[in-house]
Amino acid sequence: MDRTRLSAALTAAALALGGLVATSTAAEAADAEVARNGGFEAGLTGWSCTAGSGAVVSSPVHGGSSALKATPAGSDNAKCSQTVTVKPNSDYTLSGWVQGGYVYLGASGTGTTDVSTWTPSASGWQKLSTSFRTGASTTSVTIYTHGWYGTAAYHADDVSLFGPGGDPVQLPAAPTGLTAGSPGSTSVPLSWSPVSGATGYNVYRGGAKVTSVTGTSATVTGLSPSTTYSFQVTATNSAGESPKSAVVGATTTGGGNPGTGLPAHALVGYLHASFANGSGYTRMADVPDSWDVINLAFGEPTSVTSGDIRFSLCPAAECPNVESVADFKAAIKAKQAAGKKVLISIGGANGQVQLGSTAARDSFVSSVSKIIDEYGLDGLDIDFEGHSLSLNTGDTDFRSPTSPVIVNLISAIKTLKAKYGSDFVLTMAPETFFVQLGYQYYGSGPWGGQDPRAGSYLPVIHALRDDLTLLHVQDYNSGSIMGLDNQYHSMGGADFHIAMTDMLLTGFPVAGDQSKFFPALRPEQVAIGLPASTQAGNGHTSPAEVNKALDCLTKKVSCGSYATHGTWPALRGLMTWSINWDRFNQWEFSKNFDAYRWS
Repeated sequence: MDRTRLSAALTAAALALGGLVATSTAAEAADAEVARNGGFEAGLTGWSCTAGSGAVVSSPVHGGSSALKATPAGSDNAKCSQTVTVKPNSDYTLSGWVQGGYVYLGASGTGTTDVSTWTPSASGWQKLSTSFRTGASTTSVTIYTHGWYGTAAYHADDVSLFGPGGDPVQLPAAPTGLTAGSPGSTSVPLSWSPVSGATGYNVYRGGAKVTSVTGTSATVTGLSPSTTYSFQVTATNSAGESPKSAVVGATTTGGGNPGTGLPAHALVGYLHASFANGSGYTRMADVPDSWDVINLAFGEPTSVTSGDIRFSLCPAAECPNVESVADFKAAIKAKQAAGKKVLISIGGANGQVQLGSTAARDSFVSSVSKIIDEYGLDGLDIDFEGHSLSLNTGDTDFRSPTSPVIVNLISAIKTLKAKYGSDFVLTMAPETFFVQLGYQYYGSGPWGGQDPRAGSYLPVIHALRDDLTLLHVQDYNSGSIMGLDNQYHSMGGADFHIAMTDMLLTGFPVAGDQSKFFPALRPEQVAIGLPASTQAGNGHTSPAEVNKALDCLTKKVSCGSYATHGTWPALRGLMTWSINWDRFNQWEFSKNFDAYRWS
């Protein structure tokens, strides 16, 4: 017999027995089901699961047609919770049916003693139950389930919190005072007045939700220059979402459209200009016309923390066929006359750059400017790897970084951009560890102990998105990375490139926090980074698989099992390490790019 029927039966018994038990029966009759959607029949409505770990499944279920499946990953224990209203000084019983290893059920914020119960192993459905009494001023508690780190997925169903119902939370009013600040070329800052009783706000652009925040301001990014947009805001709390605010319009500035001068679909390659390896040295004049952007590898610092960047051609002892500096500069001018862009790439695997001081920042700006001016280059590529970028403990929001190596790098690049103007080409080539891994982990994490480099490129990309010409993440030399489908993807095939690129073009909550959503980049700002041959790096992808990835992302065909969140025919193109290795491999990579049909 369920609790509702039991309460009715007790009431009937009380009437039959007379006034002796009438008082206690009346108190019991006031009890009710307080949890919302405890059977998950309405999907995840009312529930919030950390790091996107929760999903609703149709099998196995304990009752009804649905149940929760939540999957721990890394440092996330797949906690799914909801906050409910309760009455002070009242008794409650929490129960639920679970299946799996190490499943927890608990309540926090009780105002007395928080409670939890768990099972180390439930091969079939097992009931967990606990109880608590609320404090004298407690009006809400949070109930939750979670698993354990690194273990398999668990299931939960028919979660119940039984006791006196609390006073209902009122739906918040529509926000007022929505105002657009000074727009940039691809972003608009918004602010509004606080709403009483609201715990969060949703921001809408053209009627579609683009972000959620807890404060009363947000910056909408990923917009197009010289375009008018309309915005609205709603307020939210546990009762739901308010009506939308009045509409406010804003027009982005013309700005300089990053990527001006590039073809609609471009091929980017690194040229080993300062060193030789097994691929051999390739002269600038011998680089085929297939390459639209040529990144000179590498400018490196005199020391890790100096910020003083130097670049010189490969020594003749190491590269017997190296051209003279004069011939090298003349070949750069010839490439530029043919419409190509030539950049200095800073960093690489051996060039650790840590701008931990303003002196290092200023030295970086000065020394990079000298290289650009001496060789007449079109811009800068940031290829910081290893330990160049990391986040200090407590630096948890990519939108407002505090770590000096991050803040100073952003400042240095903005200074260079301002110096050279709108034609300055800015590209970045981070590894997946510094970008897409940020979906799961960011910096040292809320409890410390994580690798502080995780996701550390995100604040740099975000701060410079209006200046960024191209982001080409290195989809190679990478471990398995979780995609937006909450599945791990491994390098070497189309699936990896599809999943990793979809994350950039869709955006994602950083470390699973929906209030810290990394906005999507524009497709013309994104290229896919791949090794040119099996010798160039781990994760080489065959031409057929490269074409499948492009087909899926630009035409939504050949997608395989991963479902993208859009179709982006304006995807800029491909990047490879490297031109030298492509030459070593009989130009297989660039020939395949030249032959690919984009439409």
